[in-house]
Amino acid sequence: MMSSKFILLELIDSGFGIITHYQTFIGIFFILWLIWLLVKKRFSRSIKKPTDEEIEKKLASWHPESLIFDTEDDHPSLKSRLVSSPVGKRLTVDGKDCLNLGTHNYLGLLENKKIEERAINTVRKYGVGSCGPRGFYGTVDVHLVLEDRLAKFMEAEEAIVYSYGFSTIASSIPAYSKKRDIIFADERINFSIQQGINASRSTVYYFKHNDVDDLERLLIEQNDKDKKNSKRAAKIRRFLIIEGIYINTGQVCPLPDLIKLCRKYKLRIFMDESISFGTLGKNGKGVTEHFGVPRHEVDLIMGSLEWAISSIGGFCVGSSFIIEHQRLSGLGYCFSASLPPLLTAAAITSLDIIEEDPSIFDKLRKNCLSFQTRLNKLQYFELSAMPESPVKHLYLKKQYDRHKEQELLLEISNKCIENNLAVIPPAYLDTERNLPRPSLRLCISSTLNEEDIDFALEVLERCSTDVLS
Repeated sequence: MMSSKFILLELIDSGFGIITHYQTFIGIFFILWLIWLLVKKRFSRSIKKPTDEEIEKKLASWHPESLIFDTEDDHPSLKSRLVSSPVGKRLTVDGKDCLNLGTHNYLGLLENKKIEERAINTVRKYGVGSCGPRGFYGTVDVHLVLEDRLAKFMEAEEAIVYSYGFSTIASSIPAYSKKRDIIFADERINFSIQQGINASRSTVYYFKHNDVDDLERLLIEQNDKDKKNSKRAAKIRRFLIIEGIYINTGQVCPLPDLIKLCRKYKLRIFMDESISFGTLGKNGKGVTEHFGVPRHEVDLIMGSLEWAISSIGGFCVGSSFIIEHQRLSGLGYCFSASLPPLLTAAAITSLDIIEEDPSIFDKLRKNCLSFQTRLNKLQYFELSAMPESPVKHLYLKKQYDRHKEQELLLEISNKCIENNLAVIPPAYLDTERNLPRPSLRLCISSTLNEEDIDFALEVLERCSTDVLS
């Protein structure tokens, strides 16, 4: 009993000792704080305020660095083109009536009167905007109709519609791929995919453009790493991200070979079909239809409604399990105002048109093949594109430094416009990864005829000869 009392007293004494130490520390801190306040007050009184004359003198001698660099008066960016007509097969640029090969109007639906009338009637019924995000009060019945139509058209379980094509791609990737996951991506992916990958913060490995062997090399290396730490590897998800038709090259992805690798190495495959949707396949259903690949082999198909469909916005299609996840985790879906009803109705009408008349894809394919054959015969250019692709890139055969090549292509473009042909070099941001080579990008449309193709090739040959000879 005596020993237990002794221990209790010792604990009480030690407790009081700890409290005493804390009190001492707080007292010292309080004294130092008072000293600091007194010194600060005296120091502030001793500081002499500058006079108005001294302030004016300092301001007069201050020369801040310019926010922008000096720009030449004849810089191309200071001479913007003026388009003064609706955009379609033809458009007026700086007063010149031009054949339009610069707009992604693959099916010629920008000029369709049926779509225009449907959009006007929708404005009269719903007004202009949707007034909020889809998850709050921005869902209108036409949004649900469009999602249902897209899912059926693409032979998928479910679809989700975004209000902006760029944010569709950039939002859907980080909705699934997270910090500890791994992404394998083609080195020529477009800027929206690049931004989506950056937002995911995943580990990224880039393989050579459309090179299946180089991708397999990376997968084998990763497989060897996984064997060394199998527990960690079991928690990591792996994604393959590609484009159906690469907008920066016009090349079609080798989907069947890529799917074989995904099966072998257990990858989820995400594909951006912004260009191939509505252009490839017998019915315009994209790369899966073009190669005869079952749609369920691709985990997620992303696409834009701003090219072949001639509206605004984007979409994703896949299984219900995958799509429903985006309704709470796709930032571009959750926090952006939903697609305006008039543009939603326009997209639905576009789907009506292409389903009623599949021959439109035969016309587009014929024009693409015809252009491909004739573009290969140009004297000063080399071509990058698959024959079936509606996007063609013309590169100069002779090698120049990047700045010089850009200047020459811009000069050729200007001469083409002066001669009633609208072709443009694509613009890239300097922040893009693996900056594409300067080119002239041609967008082929189903509305073109043989006379249009002959005219375009004749003007390209003549203008490039004037600039480069």
